Order: sequence, then structure tokens, then C-alpha cells
Amino acid sequence: MRLFGLIGYPLTHSFSRKYFSEKFEREGLDNCAYELYSISSINELRTVLEKHPDLEGLNVTIPYKEQVLSFLDEKDEVVKKIKACNCIQINSGKLKGHNTDVEGFERSFKQSLQPHHKNALILGTGGAAKAVEFVLKKLRITYKYVSRKPSVHNYSYEQLTGSIMSDHTIIINTTPLGTYPRVNEAPPVPYESLTSRHYLFDLVYNPEKSLFLQKGEQKGAIIKNGYEMLVIQAEESWRIWNS
Repeated sequence: MRLFGLIGYPLTHSFSRKYFSEKFEREGLDNCAYELYSISSINELRTVLEKHPDLEGLNVTIPYKEQVLSFLDEKDEVVKKIKACNCIQINSGKLKGHNTDVEGFERSFKQSLQPHHKNALILGTGGAAKAVEFVLKKLRITYKYVSRKPSVHNYSYEQLTGSIMSDHTIIINTTPLGTYPRVNEAPPVPYESLTSRHYLFDLVYNPEKSLFLQKGEQKGAIIKNGYEMLVIQAEESWRIWNS
């Protein structure tokens, strides 16, 4: 049996398991399985690997995309640059880190990009945000991080003014705020400053239309959730595991 899986915490709702289980059934891959490994500490990864020596690949989700780096024997060029990993290829006990979030985000994000979308706000500073930053640099879109506390490199949510919102017509949510079942949560940005010139991209995919996206839609903004990104990154993971 070929075994793959996902590490993260908590794993109350997993896109990956459902996606891969359906993929294996659809494609007649009876010899493949995809399991969830909910670990409360990254150090528990060692136990997972010891218990399941037949593991060929792992996806990595919140909050371990950065913490997992110290467990890798090898890193691809993207992981070396952005210092975040969401896909591990396991070969003869050796772990090689990849980042398929980059490919998934870029291909999905670019489809709705307009010529006036030149400046972005990245909400959150975790591992997924690193992939978003990498893509924005590649596309030559200037960006600023937004988090709870201000620093030289980012705004705090309290610092966001109408003028800043007007200047930054791309807003990308990389936080888990608004994810099911906490659907009444949304990043605390001044939504009243949104216009039809804005493009809101939410890495959250469940619900299909988060409160963040609903508020953008009410102002006529372009909106997109993270579902397509997840599908692309999942297929990229599968390609890596079979290469």
C-alpha cells in the first residue's frame, strides 16, 4: 500500500484527505491511501515517521510550514528561498521539502489580476504568507504585511486607513480567520474603504464565501477563495511524489 498524509494541528476539516481519497477512487488507485496525522507539536513528526515507515509523502499545513524545516534532509530551491514547506517527498527515509503553495497561488491568483492591481496587503505572516510574498515579488507587485502588531516591515490592523486601502487594491488573507466553523470571523480591516477596484483573495476555502469575501463582494470587489489554489497544489504534490 502506498501511503501519503497530512500533518498539522488541529485537523478538524481536511481538504487534502477528501481530495486525495476521491482522486484515488476515481483513478482506480486501490493501492494508495491518504491519512491525517494531527500532531500537537512538530516533534511528534518523528513518531509519525517511525510508526509509518512506508510513508512516501506528506503535506504540511498550519502551523508547521516553517517549523518543519529543521526535519528536512534536503530542500528544493523555493523552500530555501522562502523558508516554508508544505510538501515532503520521502525516499529511503530521507525527507525532501517542496513548496506547492507557490504554484497553486500563482496560477489561481493571476487569473483575476487587472492592470491597476499594483500594490497588495498580505494579511498574516505565517508560512502561507511566505508563498504569497514569493509570487508577488515574481509578478513585481509591491506589498506590505499586516499583522496584529506594527513593525518596520508591516502595518498593524489598527494602522490601516482609507488612504492605505485606496493605495493597495489587492488584499490577500493568509490567516485562518473565517474558516468553518468560525464563519462569523473576518480580518479587522476597514471594509468601508473597499471599492470595485479591489481584488480580495482568501486562502480560506471553507466556507466557499468567507465573511472577508462577502464584505468585499458587497463593495463590488473581485473576490476569489482558496479552493482552486488547493487543487493545483495537491496535484503538484502528487506529481512530486511520483517523480
